[in-house]
Amino acid sequence: MSAPTPMPDIGARLLYRDALLLVIDKPAGLPVHPGPKGGPTLTDHLEALRFGLPRRPEAAHRLDRDTSGCLALGRHAKALARLGKLFAGSSVEKTYWAVVEGGPEADSGEIDLPLARRSPDPRSWWMKADPAGDPALTHWRVLGRDRAAGRTWLELRPVTGRTHQLRVHCAESGWPILGDPIYGPGPRDGVLHLHAWALSIPLYPKRDPVRAEAPAPGHMRAALGACGWSG
Repeated sequence: MSAPTPMPDIGARLLYRDALLLVIDKPAGLPVHPGPKGGPTLTDHLEALRFGLPRRPEAAHRLDRDTSGCLALGRHAKALARLGKLFAGSSVEKTYWAVVEGGPEADSGEIDLPLARRSPDPRSWWMKADPAGDPALTHWRVLGRDRAAGRTWLELRPVTGRTHQLRVHCAESGWPILGDPIYGPGPRDGVLHLHAWALSIPLYPKRDPVRAEAPAPGHMRAALGACGWSG
């Protein structure tokens, strides 16, 4: 898809900080980890978020290169282990915003559709709907509609965390995410309109969950505004 978004001062993208956890607003187009083709990654910038600790923080979960928004980082090994268990056990509440082509007729619902890799090659990240695949469940809700352009603004809440789950679920439902060239009709140089808007992490047993929200990214604001988003 599009070239990686230049990373400004990463400290300016910090949404939450405590002794165990950081949450940052990752820009679209920037991969979290190095890939086989090389190139800039978010990892290149994490030294600036040590805040006095001996090692840089590390990502506690996955967020696609082309998806913007909330990314949780563990500040040390014990924090990463605790966060890993929470994300693996579906204890973390993840809320995404997407602008899709077309859209559902109803105002809310769920997509219960197992997913599997398209290819046995472990380097392949492309997915497909497959009754024999891993269970995958997404709850969705309509937040607004652009009837003139035939687009819909959705809130997506994945219960499971399969690779490309939201992209495949939306495409298989007949409303691919705007700008998606893999599962939809988006151009190869387009920008995916999928944003990890909020995380709610029950990190501390005797406290309310940690909550962070990432502002709507610049590349989605026009489409969101046409769907009724007021900013």
